Amino acid sequence: MKVGILTGGGDCPGLNAVIRAIVRKGVFHYEDEFVGFLEGWRGLLEDKAMPLDLSSVGGILPRGGTILRTSRT
Repeated sequence: MKVGILTGGGDCPGLNAVIRAIVRKGVFHYEDEFVGFLEGWRGLLEDKAMPLDLSSVGGILPRGGTILRTSRT
């Protein structure tokens, strides 16, 4: 299955941890593919996306905010 992830609204603690957990669980247990939409709903509407795989979510836990960025669209 191909799964899209976006983060909308304001930042909150743990967004990168959730993104990482979703990707890792999906890849390891279900062989899913992931795409992250940049800047919330705007990224979905304007087709601004990045592939999410194990290498792209590695090392994101200590980073603040969200690797996908967000917007209040």
